[in-house]
Amino acid sequence: MEPAEVEFLAEKELVTIVPNFSLDRIHLIGGDLGPFNPGLPVEVPVWLAINLKQRQKCRLIPPEWMDVGKLEEIRDQERKEDTFTPMPSPYYMELTKLLLNYASDNIPKADEIRTLVKDTWDTRMAKLRLSADSFVRQQEAHAKLDNLTLMEINTTGTFLTQALDHMYKLRTNLQPGESAHSQDF
Repeated sequence: MEPAEVEFLAEKELVTIVPNFSLDRIHLIGGDLGPFNPGLPVEVPVWLAINLKQRQKCRLIPPEWMDVGKLEEIRDQERKEDTFTPMPSPYYMELTKLLLNYASDNIPKADEIRTLVKDTWDTRMAKLRLSADSFVRQQEAHAKLDNLTLMEINTTGTFLTQALDHMYKLRTNLQPGESAHSQDF
């Protein structure tokens, strides 16, 4: 899966907006949205929130977890634990990127939030590299990847599958088999 595909999935997550227009409920394939009334918060998918924000039709309310205090706690917890801790959203990185790129004026302390999410991402990537290194060195056959997000798995998935493939080839070449005879003359 490409990073753009993961971002596409993230755009289906719901966020709260405060519209500045009136519109009855709209019926889409993915479900009904609205009604939209000026000044009354309503939940919509990220893709619609970004579209409305770009057209200056709404104000975006950041997700509850997109707060400096909460993100500092998440970052510190991630640094303390040896294992991966649960993230506030399965698409925390993608949502942060999208919302800060298109609605940073609606998000207090946007630069600090960007830095905290990047710090958390870097910590998790370092853990993932160490886990993968340990996994390959110990010649494990399977791994438990609890609390990883799709983007994190996607980032290291190619490397891990190639490493496992090489390990498998090396193991099968080392084991005597019917077609793997040495040069017997």
